[in-house]
Amino acid sequence: MDAVPRVTLRISPVSLTSRGVLVPDVAARFGATPAAGSELSDDPGPRDACGVFGVWAPGEDVANLAYYGLYALQHRGQEAAGIAVGDGRTVVVFKELGLVAQVFDEITLSSLSGHVAVGHTRYSTTGSSTWENAQPSYRTARFGGPIALGHNGNLTNIVELARGLGAGRDRLRATTDSDLITAMLADHPGPTLADAAMAVLPRLAGAFSLVFSDASTLYAARDPHGIHPLVLGRLDDHPDGAWIVASETAALDIVGATFVREVQPGEMIVIDADGVRSRSFAEANPHGCLFEYVYLARPDTAIAGRSVHATRVDVGRQLAREAPVEADLVIPVPQSGVPAAVGYAEQSGIPFGEGLVKNSYVGRTFIQPSQTIRQRGIRLKLNPLRDVIEGRRLVVVDDSIVRGNTQRALVRMLREAGAAEVHIRISSPPVRWPCFYGIDFATRDELIASDAGVEEIRASLGADSLAYVSLEGLVAASHQPAGSLCRACFDGVYPVPLTESDKLGKHRLEPMAGAQTTADMIAEAMRREVTLGMNGGDPSPDDHDDADLVDADLVDAAGLADAADLTDAADLTDVADLTDAADLTDGVDLTGSAQRRQPAGARPA
Repeated sequence: MDAVPRVTLRISPVSLTSRGVLVPDVAARFGATPAAGSELSDDPGPRDACGVFGVWAPGEDVANLAYYGLYALQHRGQEAAGIAVGDGRTVVVFKELGLVAQVFDEITLSSLSGHVAVGHTRYSTTGSSTWENAQPSYRTARFGGPIALGHNGNLTNIVELARGLGAGRDRLRATTDSDLITAMLADHPGPTLADAAMAVLPRLAGAFSLVFSDASTLYAARDPHGIHPLVLGRLDDHPDGAWIVASETAALDIVGATFVREVQPGEMIVIDADGVRSRSFAEANPHGCLFEYVYLARPDTAIAGRSVHATRVDVGRQLAREAPVEADLVIPVPQSGVPAAVGYAEQSGIPFGEGLVKNSYVGRTFIQPSQTIRQRGIRLKLNPLRDVIEGRRLVVVDDSIVRGNTQRALVRMLREAGAAEVHIRISSPPVRWPCFYGIDFATRDELIASDAGVEEIRASLGADSLAYVSLEGLVAASHQPAGSLCRACFDGVYPVPLTESDKLGKHRLEPMAGAQTTADMIAEAMRREVTLGMNGGDPSPDDHDDADLVDADLVDAAGLADAADLTDAADLTDVADLTDAADLTDGVDLTGSAQRRQPAGARPA
C-alpha cells in the first residue's frame, strides 16, 4: 500500500499539519481513512485528563525537547498528542490521535522549527476523542498573531463562558473547554496576549493548568486552587537562558532541566527574552488533588516537595497498621500498586512478591478480542504466576477501586491459579463521589462505593477480606495540610462550586456541528442534558481494564446478593447499573431541581 502523502495546510499566521486526518475530504483524496476516536479507547484505570509541556529555548531543538517531555507525560493522556512551535513570526501546530511515539517521527519533528513550543498529551475531559479535539488548540487573535494552548484539568462553567463569546467569533472549532479558553483569549481586544490572559483567567472556574504561547513568548497559568500540578524548570547549560514548564517534575528530569519551583495557584508566568515574570490573576486558595498522590502522577514525580513514590510507600505502611491480616505473601497490582505493596510488606513483615505479570504491549490500538474469547476468560493484560500463588494466602494491594470490575476479575484469576485466600487492600479510601476537575469518575452510579458498604463490596469481589486506608492516613502520608487538599472524590467536599453546565458531562459542547453558533450549541446541550453522563475527564483507574473483562467479572446487584447475605438489594441500585460495560458511560440522575446542584449529599467546602 502506498504511503499517504503528508498534508500541510497554511492558515496564516498559523500553520497546521496533519497526516491525512485534518479534514475528511482531504484525507479521502489520498485514500486515507480518518482515525476514529472511539476505536482508540481502552481501559487504563482512573485516568487523568492531560499532560502539558512548554519550552522557551532559543537555539535549542524545542520540538525534540517537547517530544521527550510528552513521552514522560504519556501516562496522563493516551488518546492524542500534539506540539505547537513558534519561530517569532508564525506558529506551526502538529497534532494527531494516538500515542506520542505514534504521532511523531524524525521527519515531523524536523519540520517544527522555532524557539518556543507547547506540547500536550490528551485524555478527553470535555469533548470526544476526535482529531478536532486534540491539542494544542489554536486561534488567530483579534489583536493580531497566533495563539496555541494546552490544558490539563476541567472547567466547571463552560456553558456559561460560551454564552459570552463575541458575535464575531461565535463558532467553536472543537467541543472542548480548552478550545473555549483559546477562543476567549483570541476574542479579547488585547493589545497583548498577556493582557488578554489577565482578563480571561479570572473568569475560569474549575481546574486548569495551562501552557500557551504566541509566536515568540511562552505563558503558563494555574487555577487559584492549584488542583493539578504545574512546575517550572531551567536548562542550566543554556547561555541565553532556557525554560521548561511541565505537568510533573519527572518531565523536567527527562529533558535534563533543573526544578526551579511550582507555578503557584492563581499565578501566570511569562517567559521571553527578558526572562521569567510572574503575575497574579487571583488569590491563592490551595486545594491540590489528593488523587495525584494515589494514582495520577508518576512515582518519580515530586508534588509540593514530597516524592510521590515515598508517599505511596508510606500509605502502604499506614494501610498495614490499619488493616493487618495473617498471610503468606504481599503482591501488588502492577504497576501503580507496587509502592504501597512494598510499604505494606515492610510494615507487616509479610514477604513481598511478584504474583502478577503485566503485558505492557497491550496498547490502545490493540484489536479487541471477540466476545467468545472473552467468555473463555482470556486476560490480556494481567496473568498470575501460578508457582508463586498456589496454596498461599495473598494480600493483594491496589491503588483504588472505582467500579470494582477489575478487582473482581483479579480475584477470580488468583483463585483459579490456586490461591488459598485473597485479601484485598486498597491504598486510598473508598471513591464515593464523581470528580468534576479532571478525573474520569463519571457518575455516582458508576462508583461501587457510592452506596455499597465495605462488606458488600468485599462480597461482590469474592475476596476473603477487603480494607481501605483511611482518609486521615492518606492525608498524613502526603505531608500536606488537610485543608490544602481536594478530597472531593472521597468526602464529597468540592472546593470549586459546581455550576449549571456540570450536569451536561464531557460532551456538553458536543451535539452541534461547525455551522451552528455557540448559542445553538448551548441550547442543544441543555435539551440533551438528561441523556449525557457526568464526566470529569481524566481516565479513572478502571477505565483501561474494563474492555478486557469477561461478563462474569462485571459487578451487578445479583452478584452481590449471591455472594453475601444482603438485607436490602434496593440499597445497591448504583451497583446494579454496572451489569454491562456498555452502560458505564450512561448519565447521572439529573432529575429534581433545574438549578445547578452538587451531587446528593455533597457539602460545600
